[in-house]
Amino acid sequence: MDKLAALASWSGGKDSCLACYKALRQGYDVKYLLNFISRESKRGCFHGIESGLMKLQAELIGIPLVQKETTADMKKYEEEFKEAVTGLKKHRITHMVFGDIFLLDQVNWVERVCKDIDITPIEPLWNNKPENIVEEFVNLGFKAIIVSCQEKLGREFIGRTITSDLIAELKAKNSCPCGENGEFHTLVIDGPIFKRAIRIIKSEPILKEGFWKHWFLDIKEYS
Repeated sequence: MDKLAALASWSGGKDSCLACYKALRQGYDVKYLLNFISRESKRGCFHGIESGLMKLQAELIGIPLVQKETTADMKKYEEEFKEAVTGLKKHRITHMVFGDIFLLDQVNWVERVCKDIDITPIEPLWNNKPENIVEEFVNLGFKAIIVSCQEKLGREFIGRTITSDLIAELKAKNSCPCGENGEFHTLVIDGPIFKRAIRIIKSEPILKEGFWKHWFLDIKEYS
């Protein structure tokens, strides 16, 4: 029996990575990673990761990355999302992998939009306990660092590796250990689907303005 062809929504962070890994283990043939970057900054729309760094991730994983530029306007984003996914369906792709955990508004959006373009969503992490998800991520041998976090978490969390000890610290601060409410975002730099690890050579934490003040890891050099 042929494997079902899929593409995976990709942010460069731990949840999209773990969801993709699980889909692969479930027997899906993930043909592409689909990522949206800001037209202005050329960085990931939600995690702020530089375009070239996500391309390196994809090379090390061995799955082609498709990057599409988009605007901050959510109505336009939906149109651009549908256009991008529809364009990839010509490769006989019937399914799409997402890393949603418990945000009902987000999963409802995914289901509605996927129905509009006749593609089946796969949600490997959905309705699992966030603590269990991030512990599994660590125990599988994945490695991720925090690349942005809300100001209330503090500068000391920026650049740190996700570990069991860090998960306990996040819980002590009443933060979701997966950052599902936007408390923090991550960059995956190694794991069982990577040919080798990404090495961060030079970086600097900076405080940025946006919808709210947040700390951001400005990664200047990597290999």
